[in-house]
Amino acid sequence: MAITAASRLGISAFDETNIVELRPNWNKEDAVTAIAAVYRHVLGNEHLMKSERLSGAESLLADGSISVRDFVRAVAKSELYKSKFFYNNYQVRTIELNFKHLLGRAPYDESEIIEHLDLYQNQGFEADIDSYIDSEEYVQSFGDNIVPFYRGFSTQAGQKTVGFTRMFQLYQGYANSDRSQGNTGSPRLTYDLARNMATAVRSPGGNGSLSGTTITDRGGLYRVKVTKGTVGRAPQVRRSMQEYVVPYERLSATMQKLNKQGSRILSITNA
Repeated sequence: MAITAASRLGISAFDETNIVELRPNWNKEDAVTAIAAVYRHVLGNEHLMKSERLSGAESLLADGSISVRDFVRAVAKSELYKSKFFYNNYQVRTIELNFKHLLGRAPYDESEIIEHLDLYQNQGFEADIDSYIDSEEYVQSFGDNIVPFYRGFSTQAGQKTVGFTRMFQLYQGYANSDRSQGNTGSPRLTYDLARNMATAVRSPGGNGSLSGTTITDRGGLYRVKVTKGTVGRAPQVRRSMQEYVVPYERLSATMQKLNKQGSRILSITNA
């Protein structure tokens, strides 16, 4: 699903994001770029003081002793990460952020939350972090040398449509950090995950960024604006724009249907 109105939804900064990767024959400058990108993504756009940097892990990456994936693991297991996203949060909120920081998406359903709760309770924090980074999803999406990025803003192979709307509940704008949002210690997706419901997307605030919470009143109607696509290999001369008004409980199913038809969703707003 391509988002052609990215600036209206507050995701223009990620609409054409260049993937940061340490390719063969990389140099020191490339390593510095990768290190900065890992900090920015894994720490949720949080400001990092010089004294907080993981100088040992940085040196290992810079001299080729570890991969980008290893450096991501080191940051996610560090006391720095725990102090920002683990110690003062409800465990479910930590899991939501782990999905965002390590897999670049929101959790799809309650079973994913339960799986990681069980893993944390039985094997501990570090084992839970490993489960994200050692997963087939991580390997296929980022491999050893790509810095994780936000995948939840577009539909890709292996992703569920509902992940698109869920991501907006965890993302509050490119200039916003994950600890500067209101009520940061509480989970954001509990209601929707428990009921297997789609998470509504609210129109962004000023300057093309999201503001406040993205949850709207349940039980209302939502206007979905799309450009119509074609099915299969049929030639397409022109794209027509249409709008659908659907109840909240049908929002996810409608998005899945439109996606299969090849349509592009431009916006989802209160009707």
